[in-house]
Amino acid sequence: MRILFLGDVVGRAGRECVLARLPGLIREWKLDLVVVNGENAAGGFGLTEAIYDELMAAGADAVTLGNHAFDQREALVFIERAPNLVRPMNFPKGTPGRGAALVEAKNGARVLVMNVMGRIFMDPLDDPFAALDDALEGAVLGEMVDAVVVDVHAETTSEKQAIGYHCDGRASLVVGTHTHVPTADHRILAGGTAYMTDAGMCGCYDSVIGMDKEEPLRRFTRKIGAGRFQPAEGPGTLSGVAVETCDRTGLAQKVMPVRLGSGLDEARPLCWEQ
Repeated sequence: MRILFLGDVVGRAGRECVLARLPGLIREWKLDLVVVNGENAAGGFGLTEAIYDELMAAGADAVTLGNHAFDQREALVFIERAPNLVRPMNFPKGTPGRGAALVEAKNGARVLVMNVMGRIFMDPLDDPFAALDDALEGAVLGEMVDAVVVDVHAETTSEKQAIGYHCDGRASLVVGTHTHVPTADHRILAGGTAYMTDAGMCGCYDSVIGMDKEEPLRRFTRKIGAGRFQPAEGPGTLSGVAVETCDRTGLAQKVMPVRLGSGLDEARPLCWEQ
């Protein structure tokens, strides 16, 4: 199975590059599953139903969230009727939505998509390790499901790496989001799980993690803000990770970074090129 995971979509620049490129990549790379983190897609903060529908229409099979999951208040309502929209599963009991979704891939495979949020320098949510254990116990890779994708929305590399090792052999891919900067540590762990500490973002890289540079610079240099952060308006770059799994075991066989656009040096899965 061929899986493409795209990092945090930030504002209009991120949406436009995903909507423009994704349908062609699905055809060119013969993708079976596409997962997109959409938690910054609406003006940099949260997700609206209209944007969710656009991402799904462009070819996403599931959309994950994070700490900005409910910044757009309408998400509290529409998440209940969006079965492939996944918020962190370690939110408190009673939070609207779901932390895991069993998704039918484009090739008919059964894929469990999960989202957890870290607790270091983040909101103190429930234990993400225990939440993952509960979910994985009922979804044995290669038996009950054909693939498992885990989006770890967290601040620190140490917590993301720990979750990667914790899920090794039980997930097809564990990938970090939230920090918006792609890391160079994509690899297959000893148990067969593909791992990358951060997929980066889909957005304008002539920015401070996707936001127009003026306000972050003002706050860093003067400690006084003059307004809210606004997404940068320059050309968008698509960033993420591509994984190929074994059809029998669901474990990873290949993992490759994806960076398409003028903001970063290009990276693409050349073995998938026609």
